[in-house]
Amino acid sequence: HLIIRRFLVLLIDYSIVYVFFFVFAMKFGESNYEGGYSVSGSLVFIPMAFWFFIIIFLEASYGATIGNSIVRLKPKSLQRTSGVLSFGQSVKRHLLDPLDMFPFGIIGIIYMNNSEKHQRLGDMWANTIVVEIPKSK
Repeated sequence: HLIIRRFLVLLIDYSIVYVFFFVFAMKFGESNYEGGYSVSGSLVFIPMAFWFFIIIFLEASYGATIGNSIVRLKPKSLQRTSGVLSFGQSVKRHLLDPLDMFPFGIIGIIYMNNSEKHQRLGDMWANTIVVEIPKSK
């Protein structure tokens, strides 16, 4: 089922991002009063750059994130005849990830179930769809 596979993509991609954030904060952050770690100053930009690289750069440059590649899905542009995503489309798709994933992905699932092309909010804004990558023989 496409929705389950898309959920797995988010789980894989954002697990990579969150593990990096956690390890980075433990290594370079300072203890805070809540028992966790906080990163401040210019170090804040490193996790943001990591997210940008893992999610947007890989998708825009190679056509898929790590999660998409593992699950055999690929975002495609509805604006370009080639179907290749533009950098701007990748940014738009993922800027709305927090909305699509809130709460527990319910908003994204509702939109995918109720849209003709099974698009989540980010896909609608970016004018993209997600398709299966055919298995090679």
